[in-house]
Amino acid sequence: MSGAALVRLSGALAEARPMPRAALYELARVGRRRLLGEVIRVQGDLATLQVYEDTNGLEIGEPVESTGNALTVSLGPGLLGAILDGIGRPLGRLAEQTGDFIRPGAEAATLEAGARWQFTPVVRVGESVQGGDVIGTVPERPGLEHRVLVPPGVVGIVAAIEAGEFTVTDAVGRLEDGTPLRLAHAWPVRRPRPVAEQLPDDRPFVTGQRVFDFLFPVAEGGAVVVPGGFGTGKTVIEQSLAKYADADIVVYIG
Repeated sequence: MSGAALVRLSGALAEARPMPRAALYELARVGRRRLLGEVIRVQGDLATLQVYEDTNGLEIGEPVESTGNALTVSLGPGLLGAILDGIGRPLGRLAEQTGDFIRPGAEAATLEAGARWQFTPVVRVGESVQGGDVIGTVPERPGLEHRVLVPPGVVGIVAAIEAGEFTVTDAVGRLEDGTPLRLAHAWPVRRPRPVAEQLPDDRPFVTGQRVFDFLFPVAEGGAVVVPGGFGTGKTVIEQSLAKYADADIVVYIG
């Protein structure tokens, strides 16, 4: 929002005005270093923001710019093996840009825009597709096939689809209404992904640890809690599950 400026700052919380059109969970660029922040409260033309980067050096009166967008993450080939920070920036590419210490305001796309992926379509021209349908596959890792989906909310008839090498920003096809189909799409992190059907949790998840599988069985799609004090082996259990459990992909969040 043009003309908005910082009026109060307390740690990672900042207040700015005038921002009469700010929306809840909208992203904003805070200060001259363009730190990333998120609107968490709106009162009239006063917006309260959670700043996700170091606020040392920020001063009252510095500009605040609304982006009009929510915090999103790119979903597509290239996520496997990546280490991301809490706002979806890949730490490896940030280190290449700024060194071991991340420069405030640094930006990096979640997926590598220049990487090329071999795409094989599984739909044909004239077929009707909708959100969640698989339009093709990409061999992201040996033995692991990445399925390229139609973004949720998109419905139409395939007018063109091609096989070959593409980047995540290239269009691999399009619908009759002109909507492009790409290997990746952005999704707001606070919006749950839609599901066509919730499967019953009636299949056991084989952890590879006999004491768990026998005494504390886990269902596929279920959740477990591993309580314990410092040094009691919680991380060792996580590592064992990641190595031996019957899972194709393991995601660490912490």
